[in-house]
Amino acid sequence: QVQLVESGGGLVQAGGSLRLSCAASGRSFSMYAMGWFRQAPGKERELVATIGASAIITYYAGSVKGRFTISRDNAKNTVYLQMNSLKPEDTAVYYCAARRTPNTYDYWGQGTQVTVSS
Repeated sequence: QVQLVESGGGLVQAGGSLRLSCAASGRSFSMYAMGWFRQAPGKERELVATIGASAIITYYAGSVKGRFTISRDNAKNTVYLQMNSLKPEDTAVYYCAARRTPNTYDYWGQGTQVTVSS
């Protein structure tokens, strides 16, 4: 069982930066691949970035590549999403999620709101 708690969201002007954190409970954090997702009002949830259990492999959606960086600190049971050059279209609720199997995220956080003003 893993519990995830996101933090770091807020209101920022376009071009600004935010760093989201996702703190995980449990002793097996280092065995989980982690992902950040987002959902804007009226839109489907979309994958933003993922990071493997050993942090070697990362993936980014095309819309954030070059602006966002996912990282993790297994000693702190925490995964991060550094978001730079933010755009109004990045406005959404951001969720972190954990998975042990290749295709299914088993655990989700409650989400943190990111609002980017123009």
